[in-house]
Amino acid sequence: MQNLMDSRTLAYINMFAVLGTLENLCELVPEASELLEGKKPISIGFEVKGGPSATLYFKNGKCRMEQGCSNCDVKLPFSSCEKFNGLIDGTVTPIPSKGFTHIGFLLKTFTPLTDLLSKYMRASEEDLKDPVFFERSTKLMLYTIGVAIAQIGNNDEVGKFSAKAIEDGSVYMGIKNGPGLEVVCKDHRLITVKKVPEKYRASMIFESIETARALFDGKVNSLACIGTGKIEMHGLVSMLDNINRILDRVALYLA
Repeated sequence: MQNLMDSRTLAYINMFAVLGTLENLCELVPEASELLEGKKPISIGFEVKGGPSATLYFKNGKCRMEQGCSNCDVKLPFSSCEKFNGLIDGTVTPIPSKGFTHIGFLLKTFTPLTDLLSKYMRASEEDLKDPVFFERSTKLMLYTIGVAIAQIGNNDEVGKFSAKAIEDGSVYMGIKNGPGLEVVCKDHRLITVKKVPEKYRASMIFESIETARALFDGKVNSLACIGTGKIEMHGLVSMLDNINRILDRVALYLA
């Protein structure tokens, strides 16, 4: 079995889990929506050879992502998954194949947005002392991790092994009295929906945002938290067991 990261899986995570979190950044962080104020609606498409493709739509201070990039104002092509991953880690500067006249938006709006996302996703100890920042950062991490679970389950060899054992249905993952998401399994393929589901077969609920943060940062052990009741698990045990196996891979890819 594969134990190391796979660049194609990382590209899917970077596309849908990392860039996809710009949707939530614009909802949760006023500074993000302010960057888009007064801007005409615009869409940026990302096309990765041998990997994912998606389009980010920016309108009225909000952002949404859709799969595919057949209809976009700006198109950024990448010759490989490694090149696209380089965009995310800051080592590759893409050149648009379409919409070069919108370069100003890329430099003056899109780049500051991704920088702001990085600030929240790779938060400093100092920033986390601010309770508002702490809450926003942890919520954003929940969404990123939730989407990463689906991408690993669908693309990573170890993740696919676990996904093959998951029965059809939904798993609810969330913070008590806070945000949550749904990981849907259908024919061993996973999709993450970034809202609390009405129905689900299993659930994993963090007792507080502090517990969620400590787990996300690797400061506590999930089994220990289950033992002390800081993480509540209900429903079909086999679903939770396999989702947790995939979750163990998330830290490897998002480190």
